[in-house]
Amino acid sequence: MTSPDALPPPPSRAARLIGLGSWLPLRQITNTELCSRLDTSAEWIQARIGITTRHVADPATATSDMAVEAGLRAMKSAEVEHVDALLLATTTPDHPVPSTAPTVAHRLGLRQVPAFDVAAGCSGFVYATSVAAALIQSGTAHTVLVVGAETMSAIIDPADRSTAPIFGDGAGAVVLEAGRAGEPGTLGPVAWGSDGEHAGAIYVPEGGSRRSPSPVTGAEAGRYVHMQGNVVLRHAVRHMSQVARDAAAAAGWAVRDIDRLIVHQANARISAAVADDLGIPPEGVPSNIARVGNTSAASIPLLLAHATADGRLTAGQRVLVAAFGAGFTWAATTLVWPRGLQALT
Repeated sequence: MTSPDALPPPPSRAARLIGLGSWLPLRQITNTELCSRLDTSAEWIQARIGITTRHVADPATATSDMAVEAGLRAMKSAEVEHVDALLLATTTPDHPVPSTAPTVAHRLGLRQVPAFDVAAGCSGFVYATSVAAALIQSGTAHTVLVVGAETMSAIIDPADRSTAPIFGDGAGAVVLEAGRAGEPGTLGPVAWGSDGEHAGAIYVPEGGSRRSPSPVTGAEAGRYVHMQGNVVLRHAVRHMSQVARDAAAAAGWAVRDIDRLIVHQANARISAAVADDLGIPPEGVPSNIARVGNTSAASIPLLLAHATADGRLTAGQRVLVAAFGAGFTWAATTLVWPRGLQALT
C-alpha cells in the first residue's frame, strides 16, 4: 500500500473556458458610406487598415445593453444560470459613475455578485480574464463571467479621418470555471505590462479629473479619442510580439508550437507584422477585422467567438491570445482549445 507521503500532490486549480458568446449591433457602415463624409477612399481604408465594414450601435443602445446580450449567450453556451462574479472590460462605460458591471449583473439576474469594470483599453479583456483566473485559482470564485463590450462610436469623431474608419461597436463574453491545470481549456500563465510614458498616444481629453490644456478640448472635440497612429503601430507590434513570446515561454511552449494566434484586431497590418515577427503563417492567424473593425476591449472575445463558430478554432489547437491598447497596456495568455465548446453569436 502506498503511504500518504508518497501520493502525488493534488492537481492545481485553474480557470477553464466553458462558454463563449458575442453580439453585434445590426447597423453596418461600409467604407463607401464612410467615405461620403471623409477625405479618403474605400480602397485606401481597405489597403491600409484592412476594414471593409464596421457595426455601429443605434443611439438608444449603450455598452451595458451589448454586454448583457453577449453575457446571456456565453452563459447559455456554458449551460449555467449563475456565476460567482462578473468582470466587464470596457473603455466606454455607460457613465463615468457608477461602473457599468453592476448594471449588467443586475440585468442578467446575478443578484449581489461582485461586479466591476476593468479599464485597460484594447488589452482590457485579457486583463479581465487574468483577474478572473486569479479569483478562480485562489478559490474566491468557482465560475466567473468576463465580458468585453464597447460603444466606440460614442467617443469617435465621425469627421476624423485618423479614427473614424478604424473603430466599431460590439461585445463578446466568456464563462470561466474552476478546472485542473493543464487540462484543455484552462488558461496558462499571463504575461502583461504597461508603459504610462505613452499615455497620450491614445486618449480622450475630457470626462475625467484632469482637464487638458490642449487646444483639442471643447464641448465636442474633448470627448473624442485622439490617437497618434504611427506611434501606436510601432509599439503595438513590438510589445505584442514580445508578450506573446513571454506567454508562450511561461506555458512551456516554443513559438513554433502555436497553432492559432488570436491577436487584438487593431489593424490588419499590425496583426500581419506580429505574426511575421513570430514566424506564424497567415493561416494560423484568424481575423475578423474586415467586417467588425477595431472593437477595443470587445475585440478578443468577438474573434474567439467568430473563429469558433466558423471552424477556425478546433479542439486540441494550441492557442495564444495577445492584445495591446491605450495606456499603453499589453497582455497575453495561452490555452489548448477545448472539445465541444460552442460559440453563440
